[in-house]
Amino acid sequence: MQPLSTVKIQTKEQFEELVKKESFLILKHSLTCPISQEAFDEYQSFVQDHQEFNTAYLAVQEARPLSNEIAENFGIKHESPQAILFRDGKPVWNASHWKITYDSLSNAIKGE
Repeated sequence: MQPLSTVKIQTKEQFEELVKKESFLILKHSLTCPISQEAFDEYQSFVQDHQEFNTAYLAVQEARPLSNEIAENFGIKHESPQAILFRDGKPVWNASHWKITYDSLSNAIKGE
C-alpha cells in the first residue's frame, strides 16, 4: 500500500507546526516490526477515508529524538507502534500495538 495524503515528520519544528492545529493524529511506527506494519496499514486506510483530518507519522528509527521528545513532553510512555490524538495542543487519546485499527482511529477522532 502506498502512502496517502499524510505527512511524514522527522523534526521538532515539523511537530510544533502540527501542535498549532486544532487537532491531529500522529502515528509512531517501526520500520522493522510486523505489528507496526499492520498498524501502519490500518492508519493508511483511515487516512484515505478521513483526508479532511490532520494526520502525520514518524518512523522511530529515522526520528528517535523526536519520538522520545513527544513521550517525555507529554507524559506518554513510548511504544511502537503508537497512535496519539492531540486536541488543542494536548494528547487526548492514545493506543498501541493491535489496538491501532481503522475503527479505533475513527472512533477516537469522533470522541468515542
